[in-house]
Amino acid sequence: MTRKLLTTVAAGALFATAFAPAAFSQTAPQPADPAAPTQAAPADPAAPKPPVTPDVTKPAGDAAQAPAPAPTADTAQASYLTEQAPDQVSANTYIGQSVYNANNESIGSVNDLIMKKDGGLVAAIVGVGGFLGIGEKNVAVPMEKITIAQNTQDGSVKLTTSETAESLKAAPEFKTLAMQSAEKAPAATGTDTTATGSTTPK
Repeated sequence: MTRKLLTTVAAGALFATAFAPAAFSQTAPQPADPAAPTQAAPADPAAPKPPVTPDVTKPAGDAAQAPAPAPTADTAQASYLTEQAPDQVSANTYIGQSVYNANNESIGSVNDLIMKKDGGLVAAIVGVGGFLGIGEKNVAVPMEKITIAQNTQDGSVKLTTSETAESLKAAPEFKTLAMQSAEKAPAATGTDTTATGSTTPK
């Protein structure tokens, strides 16, 4: 009986010593391997998420193309006029201005200016004849035939030409693109083109 008891106790002790390290290794925390990547604990779904900081060292597809830098103040000022120079004339100064002949007589007034698309004045449209704009004719006077005298103090100008009132009245009338288009348009006829239905009984 004693031998059986000792055998049971020895077996129990042997069992305890054989499996105790295994059981301990399952419950005791192991030291972290410095080379192994760390794993974060699962996040609590109710906890607020930290803000994500974008990695500026990596391109993000189409968004990686940064817009062109805005022009600096110096560049912007260099590309725009900020003041009228003494040798520059405003188009508003021309419009409505009287044109004088060599005898200092007004022979008409500027109604419009014709410019090239790429810049530069071609002609001044001078209204001649008529009374108070009624019955006057527009004549395109080339700019090389007009002399401009400008008052540098207030910017006012005086326009003179070598033309005379008679030569301008005899000159051909100037026609704008709109006037030319209106002349080329087919004239409206007096016929009625409205279709009428048949009223013949069946």
